[in-house]
Amino acid sequence: MGFIMVPAIDLGPISIRTERIVMQAPLMRKIAVAMAKGGVGKTTTSVNLAHALALAGKRVLLVDCDTQAQTTTFLGVSPPYGLYEFITGSDGDGHQILKREAIHAVRENLWVLAGGIKLVELKHWLGEQPRDRRHAVLHRQLSPKSGRLDYLIFDCAPGWDVLSVNILMAVNEVLCPVALQGPAMEGLKTFFGYLVSVQQRNRSLRLKYILPTMFDRRTRQSHDLYRRLKRLFTKQICDPIYHNVRLCEAPMKGKSIFEYADNASGARDYRKLAERLINDGIRLQAGSRLL
Repeated sequence: MGFIMVPAIDLGPISIRTERIVMQAPLMRKIAVAMAKGGVGKTTTSVNLAHALALAGKRVLLVDCDTQAQTTTFLGVSPPYGLYEFITGSDGDGHQILKREAIHAVRENLWVLAGGIKLVELKHWLGEQPRDRRHAVLHRQLSPKSGRLDYLIFDCAPGWDVLSVNILMAVNEVLCPVALQGPAMEGLKTFFGYLVSVQQRNRSLRLKYILPTMFDRRTRQSHDLYRRLKRLFTKQICDPIYHNVRLCEAPMKGKSIFEYADNASGARDYRKLAERLINDGIRLQAGSRLL
C-alpha cells in the first residue's frame, strides 16, 4: 500500500499512506492545511500559498474552517455569508442562501468561503445529520464542476471534531505546517493519529507535504528539528518558511505577503512552495494521462 513508518518520533503503531495520488484529468487538487497544534502558521500558509497560486494563474477556492475567521481577516475582507450558509443553504434565520452567494471573490483567481462563529452552529448541524452521512457532507457538497478550479484549499482549525473529519473526508492531500520550535513532534504525533483514523474511510487521503515553519537561523533547535524532519520525511519535506517579521505584519494590513512586501524572504519562501505544488501537479496530470 506504500506506507511510511515514523518510529523515530515514537508514534507507536501508526502508518501514514503517502504514495503518489493518481487523479483523472482535468485535475483539481484538494488540500487540507492541517495540524493538531495551534500557532504553527496554518492560516499564514493557507492565505499566502493560495494567493501565490492565484498569482501564478491558478484558480483557487480557499475555505476558512476556523471559528475565529482568521483567513478572511488576513485577506482584509468580511463577507456576509460563508461556509455555514454554503453547506446548510440557509442564513440561520430561515432565509435561503444560494451557494454562489456564499462564495466571495477576494483577489484575481482567488475565492473564499468564510468561517467565523457560525461554524459552531455548523458543527451542531453536522452532528444532527444521519450517522452514516454526517462525515461526508463537505465531500458531497464541495465538488466543483470539472475545470472550474485548480485548487481547493482548507485552512483547518486545531483540534478534532465533526468538521475536522468532514474536511479530511473531502480532500486527497494534507499539508502539515510544523513550527521549528517547542514540542513540534508532539503535534505531529497527535495529528497522525487523527489522519490514520480517517484513512480507514477515505482511502485516497495522503500525507503529501511537511512544511517546516518559523525557521529561526539563530537557534540550534530550529536546525536540529529541521534535520530530524528531513530524515523522517524525505519525500514530503518542503523547503522551510523562515522566520520573517513581514509575515507577521501583513495580516494586520489585510494583505498577503505578496501585497505587503513582495521582496521579503517570506514572499520568496511561499512562492517557492507554490512552485513545488504546481510542478507536482504537472507530474500528476502527466501520470493520469498514461492510465
